[in-house]
Amino acid sequence: MEEEEAAAAAAAARTVKDVSPYDFVKACSANLKRSGKIELPHWTDIVKTERFKELAPYDPDWYYIRATSMARKIYLRQGIGVGGFQKIYGGRKRNGSRPPHFCKSSGVVARIILQQLQAMNIIDVDPKGGRVITSQGRRDLDQVAGRIVVAP
Repeated sequence: MEEEEAAAAAAAARTVKDVSPYDFVKACSANLKRSGKIELPHWTDIVKTERFKELAPYDPDWYYIRATSMARKIYLRQGIGVGGFQKIYGGRKRNGSRPPHFCKSSGVVARIILQQLQAMNIIDVDPKGGRVITSQGRRDLDQVAGRIVVAP
């Protein structure tokens, strides 16, 4: 009996830092899609996420996954702004026969997702620059992390 209560308390005390990033992003993006709080822009099926990409993402839920990933990154490291996310999601641009170079990702995708997360009261603008997680956002993300079952 006491072991079950201890296991339940440990599951409730689990934070975003305690679970696998892949499992957390998968669970939280499904939760975000179910809630209907994020409104998809009309261009999500045709937009390229980075300048160096040739096609739009194949996954129809890529927008929810990116929003969850951005919320997780702000949870872990406060003060990231649009420029920081452009660097984080940037990558290698192939230049044909010329050498490849690093290229930043799209700024408008990051900006709109940050605005939507701010409207949901998950993040807020930091007076020193960038974004910070709110107490409600921290609580919501920790609840999703607590629901993830850790394999023994």
